[in-house]
Amino acid sequence: MSKRVHVGWAIAFALSGLYATGCPGGRNPIRGFFITDVSAPATDAEKREVRASDLAVVDQRPARIGWNTVLRSGQLVGDATVGFGEQVDDQLKPILVADGSRPIADSNDFTSLLTVEGKLFSVAQFESQPGAMYLTELSREAETGKLTPLRTKPLDLSKIHGIWNPCAGMTTPWKTHLGSEEYEPDAKKGATSAATMATFFGGGSVQGGDPTKPNPYFYGYPVEVAVTSAAGDYKVAKHYSMGRFAHELSYVMPDNKTVYESDDGTNVGLYLYVADTAGDLSGGTLYAAKWNQTSEPGESALGTADIGFLKLGHAKDSEIEALIATGVTFADIFDSVAPSAELTCPDGYKSANANGVGLECLALKPGKEQAAAFLETRRYASYVGATTEFRKEEGITFDAEGGRLYVAYSEVQYGMEDHKKNGADEQSYDVGLANDIKLKFNVCGAVYGYDVGIVDGIDSEYVIKSAEGVVAGRMTQVADPMSIDAQSLPAYAEDSPFVNSTCDIDGIANPDNLTFITGRRTLIIGEDSTDGHQNDAVWSYDLREKELTRIMTTPYGAETTSVYYYPDFADSSYIVGVVQHPYGESDTDKLTDPAEKHSYFGVIGPLPTPRNGRDYDRD
Repeated sequence: MSKRVHVGWAIAFALSGLYATGCPGGRNPIRGFFITDVSAPATDAEKREVRASDLAVVDQRPARIGWNTVLRSGQLVGDATVGFGEQVDDQLKPILVADGSRPIADSNDFTSLLTVEGKLFSVAQFESQPGAMYLTELSREAETGKLTPLRTKPLDLSKIHGIWNPCAGMTTPWKTHLGSEEYEPDAKKGATSAATMATFFGGGSVQGGDPTKPNPYFYGYPVEVAVTSAAGDYKVAKHYSMGRFAHELSYVMPDNKTVYESDDGTNVGLYLYVADTAGDLSGGTLYAAKWNQTSEPGESALGTADIGFLKLGHAKDSEIEALIATGVTFADIFDSVAPSAELTCPDGYKSANANGVGLECLALKPGKEQAAAFLETRRYASYVGATTEFRKEEGITFDAEGGRLYVAYSEVQYGMEDHKKNGADEQSYDVGLANDIKLKFNVCGAVYGYDVGIVDGIDSEYVIKSAEGVVAGRMTQVADPMSIDAQSLPAYAEDSPFVNSTCDIDGIANPDNLTFITGRRTLIIGEDSTDGHQNDAVWSYDLREKELTRIMTTPYGAETTSVYYYPDFADSSYIVGVVQHPYGESDTDKLTDPAEKHSYFGVIGPLPTPRNGRDYDRD
């Protein structure tokens, strides 16, 4: 961790134009991208604030930055009668709860920035059931780059049957908002698995909604929003052909047709989707990854592997939507029986172990391959032998210059271990599987780099070929009391402001959102941690120097979401951030003002817009 750089000194140093050899901590503010540290919150006051770096230097140009709030959940903007993030139904009327009040979702997640016909917009999604999406028109102050909301409105999601638990997302190369639906309902349990969507079908007057309307197979897909005019017209599409699972993020590669899809949960997969037509995600071919480990089993949380892919199927959105509309059920796709006491499957059944439900014995019914591939994607991937041993697979980003995709794993444990659970013997996460992944556990998580190239049989130049662990958190003995990992730190003292932290305060804890500073060899990492760090942080990671710089911290009980870099948005560059559910995940007793639990949508910046596409002093 580099030392904090004094702002006045750094600005004077940068403006001098001297090509210095370095600065405190070995970092060079003259290089293509430099940003100052933020200290770990140590006082009660600091632990209640949103704090961000106060200086950035991009291509020798310094700028005072900091955190700038754009909008908070519940806020009324312009002449709106519905607050930002308020849950609405299929008639765009506020959903009512039993006492007649109107719930506000403090779960703002991915929030995009879009330019349409010279106007500025943002699309925000709220991670709830039912979920919500809002379109906000923004203004930008020319001199300061400050963004201000002008008007906001909820999106009509009735044509896609509402949205379920929308989580991370990206702005596509063709400038649309590509969101997600996380933690899909388990259709094996029947229609009741989607019961929390009933209020979406309430018509604005029936408390509790209509429980007969939700169908679990309508939830668990990417959702795309295109703003089509300066007047704020829009189109919403749910991409059923991209597979159904706990979509954390779908990331579109530079060819506009290759998409990597992460899957959040326990015993999950990693998926590749290749669209039939560039810039159109309404039809394509879906694949699931196969991990072939090349590093020694249990050696490290940062292992290496060769990666292959198994084809699951091809479909169009319209085909899968029509299939769901027929009323297809899990029992129409698979026969299922309980495993034996010895945890084996009878003849005629294959084992699957996916999404934390443990070993299942399944038999695919004749002619149901497409239904299985696109409605029970994770189960089918496990059934055909793809790797479903990943744990809490989160954000994705791409370094086009380096040809490497980065994927965050919030925790390295369970199926990612070798018949273990946090270092202790445990069979349940690997039983019925090939036990492909055999890493050392690390509850603080890790970020992996996946190198891409051309692979025979897949119509893409961006196919993952190998994996390498890049950076991991460091556990304390709170998480690793027996020091199974020799690198674990002693627990923080009882009088430390970081007492009970399961992760080193000067390292990452449960990495989630990722974004890349294009051409600057810099990865931005957002955290989603409960016990790792009391206050979640966003980090800048210099891939050349292998140095972390803390650039943002959040209030008690919050999560960092929507971390996304815009190198050229309205003549400025911004790092977008969202502070989700303050005081909501932990430290709920510290909330003194109910208004402080509302989520924040804001930016770090504006930063100077890069002058070129690579490091200023690239060697």
